[in-house]
Amino acid sequence: QVQLVESGGGLVQAGGSRRLSCAASGRTFSSARMGWFRQAPGKEREFVASIHWSGGSTSYADSVKGRFTISRDNAKNTVYLQMSSLKPEDTAVYYCAQTGDIPGKYHYWGQGTQVTVSS
Repeated sequence: QVQLVESGGGLVQAGGSRRLSCAASGRTFSSARMGWFRQAPGKEREFVASIHWSGGSTSYADSVKGRFTISRDNAKNTVYLQMSSLKPEDTAVYYCAQTGDIPGKYHYWGQGTQVTVSS
């Protein structure tokens, strides 16, 4: 099993920055991808960014490109999401997730952390 714990959420003003962390424990996969997703009230969950645990290749949603940066610290089994130039529409619960045995399918999820951007 894999446990994922997010932290770093909170209230931030528009234009500000925030860094989210996701600590992974338990069974880990060197071939796995870690992803950040978000869900705003009344909306479906959407992809934000992902990174490969080993190779470090990254992917971003168009809505966050140039503003958000995903990174990892393999020694700490932690993935980060650095968010800058935040907008009110970035307000959501942010979840981290990890793929499991099936490539590309996110199987393990954290409990989420709320990010609220005030205008």
